[in-house]
Formats: sequence, C-alpha cells, structure tokens
Amino acid sequence: MSAASRATWQIHFCVVLWGFTAILGKLISLGTLALVWWRMLLVTGALLLVPRFWRGVRALPPRMIAIYAGIGLIVAIHWLAFYGSIRLANASVAATCLALSPVFLAFIEPFLVGRRFDVRELLFGLAAIPGVALVVGGTPPDMRIGVVVGALGALLVAVFASLNKRFIGYTDTLSVTGLEIGAGLVLMTVISAVFAADTVFVLPSTRDATLLVVLAMGCTLLPFALSLAALRHVSAFSATIALNMEPIYAIVLAIVLLGEQRELSPGFYLGVAIVLAAVFLHPWLVPPASRGMAPVSDAAAVDRPDPGRSGST
Repeated sequence: MSAASRATWQIHFCVVLWGFTAILGKLISLGTLALVWWRMLLVTGALLLVPRFWRGVRALPPRMIAIYAGIGLIVAIHWLAFYGSIRLANASVAATCLALSPVFLAFIEPFLVGRRFDVRELLFGLAAIPGVALVVGGTPPDMRIGVVVGALGALLVAVFASLNKRFIGYTDTLSVTGLEIGAGLVLMTVISAVFAADTVFVLPSTRDATLLVVLAMGCTLLPFALSLAALRHVSAFSATIALNMEPIYAIVLAIVLLGEQRELSPGFYLGVAIVLAAVFLHPWLVPPASRGMAPVSDAAAVDRPDPGRSGST
C-alpha cells in the first residue's frame, strides 16, 4: 500500500473516531458543563506531559499565545453548544447541525481570512437552507431548541476554524492545541466555579470516568496524532472530502447504538440529505485551488480541537 493510500485510510479512521464524540456525549451521564470541563482537563493534562508542547510554546511570542488562547475560548463555547445540543435533542441532531459549519464558513471565512467572496460558495450556503428547514420540521417540537443550539455550535466551528487558518502559520500544531484547549479549560473552570461548582468539581462515576478517558484520549489525542501524520501525504482536498463524512458516521452510529431513528421523522433525514449534498458537492465544484488553498502540510495544518472540525467536535 502506498503512503498516500495508507494516509487516506488513516484520515477516514480518524473521522470515524470523531464520529463517536456525539455518541459518547450522549452516553456520559454528566451535565454539559461537567462533561466539557473533564474532557478539557484530561486532554490538557496529557498535553502538558509532552515535551514537544513546551518547546513549541517557548518559541511563540506573547501576542500569538494570547491569540491562540482567545481562539480556545471560542472552542470551549462550541463544545458547550455541541454537547448542549445532544442533551436538548439527540446525537443525530447535533451531528447534523455540525454539518452546517461549511455553510457558515462560506460567509465567515472571507471576512476572517481576508480573501474575497466566492459566489459559488455563497450559492452552496443558500442551497442548504431548504435542508435546514426540513431538519427543523422533521424534529419533534421539544427538540428544536437543540437544533438552535447545535446551529450555534456549527457557527462557532466556522469562526475558530477560520481564525486557526489565519493564524496557524508554521506554529507547531500540538502546541496550538494545548494552548487552545488549556485556555478553554480556564474559562470552563471559572464558569463552573460561579454557576455549578457542586456538580462539576465532583469525581465522576467509574462508568463516566471510563467513557471520559475514551472521549479525551481515543477521540481527541489519538485521531489528532494520526491525522497529523496522514496530512503529510494527502492534500487538503482529500482531507476535506473525508471530514465531510463525520456527520454521516455519527448519525449511523446513533441509529445503530442508540436507536435514535425512532425519535425523528423522514423529513429530518431528507433535510440531512440536502445539507450533506451541499457539503459534498462544494469541494467537488469549488476546488481548493480556486479558494487559494494549498495542500495541507504538517507545519500548516489547522488543528481540530473536537479535535472537532478544522475541526467535532
């Protein structure tokens, strides 16, 4: 097997692991704030033990450290919205809302990255609107607030992915990940201390602790490390196609493991199909070269802190 083929399979394996984040978020019984806090604590703690993280941080000027920390605050709020959507609706709804992030990117990235608008991207964004309407209409009324919260999470993905793309430069991505998640942990700690100290700063049950470790290590650090190695051999275009599969994997896993198809109408899945069609057709009809995107290298890769869309959630 060639290096490029092996890297492609690695990327898809990473996307499958990221697809499990929604499932684990549903299975863990902790509240949203506690879940996000523990996930960030475990990931940050692991990264603090890696010498490469400290070498990269020491090489950064204070201004860039502050910028990455600010992006990390957005990442933390995104995770709150993503897991809040799971709690208010279900994993399928949260994953579908995550698929809206490329739609938001079409509008947000030109502002934050400093490139001109591409009319084709705007058209793809507008084309997804009927699908969003069907998703909302196919969701039970008591879950629709979850759709709104999930859409907010997708909007925040577009914001922090664009900012990462603008500021990543040649900074070590492991250091960026640690700074962003660490800053998010500080924010979550402050919020928890003010609003939910009695429920967040409590040791989880053995079952929840086990699932949290799987979430933090198996669905965050492991795919992050594998994706960095794979990105040395695949283009940004190939990686984008693979990342677009995450909502599909998450929805299939939610149906198989959680039986969520009983909670949603056929209109929901028709809406999902329209949204995903817009997401998949976009990279085929608007190739990376026309958007000023070079192939991704290890030095310039944008990290997914979920290690979420460039990057879950």
